[in-house]
Amino acid sequence: MGSIYDYKVKKANGEIESLEKFKGQPLIIVNTASKCGFTPQFAELQDLYETYKDQGLQILGFPSAQFNNQEFDDMEETMEFCQLNYGVSFPMFATVDVKGKTADPLFKYLTSTQKGLLTEGIKWNFTKFLVDRNGNVIKRYAPQTSPKKMEEDLKNLI
Repeated sequence: MGSIYDYKVKKANGEIESLEKFKGQPLIIVNTASKCGFTPQFAELQDLYETYKDQGLQILGFPSAQFNNQEFDDMEETMEFCQLNYGVSFPMFATVDVKGKTADPLFKYLTSTQKGLLTEGIKWNFTKFLVDRNGNVIKRYAPQTSPKKMEEDLKNLI
């Protein structure tokens, strides 16, 4: 597929949503986990969202349990955890696989468009992708990269 907008994803409530809904908005797409050492990044992601949402920013969170099973089995528990502990108000989607043969098509697209340093695939939770208003995947950030370090690149898209 040729564009981020060609993909459909499953929302936390099980409904299917087209990413075309986010056309014209800068995006940060991130695979998340509730029980990971990088989980505190939710706070910085939420701060970015609060700062730039009025200028169109959307952050799309995709929980994944592929790395040491660091996600709750129940989606409601995941949502509650994110909201209570980090005040997450940006869209969170259903748990997905982000690597291997069972990887969600969106993440196959993201990783083929922006390859990682040592591997094309997702190496760990909180790999982040910056997408411009035209749906182009601009940059990929490693799990250990603080979301705040994305802010300068994000400002260029706002």
